[in-house]
Amino acid sequence: MKIVSIVGARPQFIKAAAVSRVICKNPSIHEILLHTGQHYDQNMSAVFFHELNIPQPDYNLEVGSGSHAQQTGKMLMKIEEVLIKEQPDWTLVYGDTNSTIAGSLAATKLHIPVAHVEAGLRSFNREMPEEINRIITDRISDLLFAPTQTAMQNLDNEGLKNITFFTGDVMFDSVLHYRELVFNNPEKYKTKNLPPSYLLATIHRSENTDNRKNIVSILDSFSKASLPVVFPLHPRTKKAISLIGEFPGNVIVIEPVGYLEMLKLILDSVKVLTDSGGLQKEAYFLGKQCITLRTETEWVETLHDNWNILTGTDRIKILEAIDSPLPTAKQKSEFGDGQAACKIVEYLESKT
Repeated sequence: MKIVSIVGARPQFIKAAAVSRVICKNPSIHEILLHTGQHYDQNMSAVFFHELNIPQPDYNLEVGSGSHAQQTGKMLMKIEEVLIKEQPDWTLVYGDTNSTIAGSLAATKLHIPVAHVEAGLRSFNREMPEEINRIITDRISDLLFAPTQTAMQNLDNEGLKNITFFTGDVMFDSVLHYRELVFNNPEKYKTKNLPPSYLLATIHRSENTDNRKNIVSILDSFSKASLPVVFPLHPRTKKAISLIGEFPGNVIVIEPVGYLEMLKLILDSVKVLTDSGGLQKEAYFLGKQCITLRTETEWVETLHDNWNILTGTDRIKILEAIDSPLPTAKQKSEFGDGQAACKIVEYLESKT
């Protein structure tokens, strides 16, 4: 069996790493890894392949940045060329990025079966480009691998139950695997010169970075936080903030970090503030309370007992969440058993 796996952004590298580890142990499967180049910065892309021990991509399309239409259009043309050349049995797409929708569309139009990992997520906010990507990818895929029972129910509600399978979350697989590396090598993955207690923050979604009012409100809340804020700076966020002024004095800006260093930053933090879907889960898996700088989340499972607090960009709500008590209730096991990748590969083999 031949699989073309399509990735393009940091969260997809992490998910693909879990599945590729299983595929590598199966001599009957040949995986072709296609990197669209959606994330092309060294710290946002190449470092992940090295530290996650993912084979270098067989194809790197080097699409780079652009509007949603420009980026997706370039990907469609270049992915189509690869799929025509390779003629895989399956195209495997991950998550909800432009790489996801471009890969699924290109394969579907060539009548190549598509399997969607992390299917069924819904924020029910169609202003998010990711929401459109999820919905369309699920509608045109041949197999849907759901990470949670909520995702299963969403797909059932949309009439897709007959092609949906519950696998659990491949990011949970990855966190369990790589957490051990961090525990065993704490100094190797520790960011230098950070305070002993800090809040960890990331911002990258366009509804925040491209909205002056939102980004100003977030930074204002950071300036009044009771702890220093460590802020790995996404390129989009760097550009947005450069247009409005300087960082507050208690914000410690660092370069984007690799996955293992990010896990260490989460583990050493007091709380996490983010608009990232992936980081919400990573914080949850690592037992850290998350403050989500959005008004909704696809990962509703993380909300119980205030493990995840939705604040939007409201300064008062953000500060209240920062100062709120840490959760004491035990987290629930709603993301599978850490064997999602094995189940995905088994399903693909059974359908070939």
